[in-house]
Amino acid sequence: MIREIMKDEAFLAQKAESAAQDDLCTAQDLLDTLTAHRDGCVGMAANMIGVNKRIIAFDNEGGYMVMFNPEIVKKSGPYEAEEGCLSLTGTRKAKRWRSIKLQYQNEKFQTRFKTFTGWTAQIIQHEIDHCEGVLI
Repeated sequence: MIREIMKDEAFLAQKAESAAQDDLCTAQDLLDTLTAHRDGCVGMAANMIGVNKRIIAFDNEGGYMVMFNPEIVKKSGPYEAEEGCLSLTGTRKAKRWRSIKLQYQNEKFQTRFKTFTGWTAQIIQHEIDHCEGVLI
């Protein structure tokens, strides 16, 4: 189901709770909403659709990927970026990393590790900031 985009900064500033199997429907809503906004959006976190859980969905080189409970475990190559967000007005500067290694859970809640670089890494970092309650 396509959901409304959350714009309440007090809600967005809350740290997200861990996701569990009961949250698979939220992940589908996140994908549906991201797909509906694909012209102006490359990633979303669950709090952007009003659900305070650690779930992100993003464009991974042309296909969408969903992660539950993502955590950055290694990072390198800091740089300054300027980013926009559907939940916020305008653009803001953010410190990002060129390469990140993540620990996350897939849709079967199996723990996985994967390294991302470049644009995809930047998208993921933005969405993890959402999970941490960080407003860029």
